[in-house]
Amino acid sequence: MDRIPILKLGGALIVTIQVDMHDRLALALEEDLTAMIARTGARGVLIEISALEIVDSFIGRMLVSIAAVSRMLDAETVVAGMRPAVAITLVELGLELTGIKTALNVERGMALVQARLSEDHDRGSDLEGLED
Repeated sequence: MDRIPILKLGGALIVTIQVDMHDRLALALEEDLTAMIARTGARGVLIEISALEIVDSFIGRMLVSIAAVSRMLDAETVVAGMRPAVAITLVELGLELTGIKTALNVERGMALVQARLSEDHDRGSDLEGLED
């Protein structure tokens, strides 16, 4: 079965979807990504989808599911590079990407992920004095 590579960069995981998604591949991505979040303790997930020309309701629901599971594992999901046609399709299907931040491109997406990582770092610094 095909797999989509997941890269780790600092406290973030980066997924670039360069192939047409089908149901089995989406399920495998969800499984692989959640396992890697749990294994690495990643706090941010960037999913880059600019190569996706179309999505169906199943793929849209899988993105929402990935974000929900990631949130339960204390990681924030950002989807970057959504094409206008994909955005229109998701709206027409009535799918809200609840819990998912979106960004126009990878650069803006990484900025959102980095903001989360910085918040976590600052919060950790604030708690250091409370450990005594």
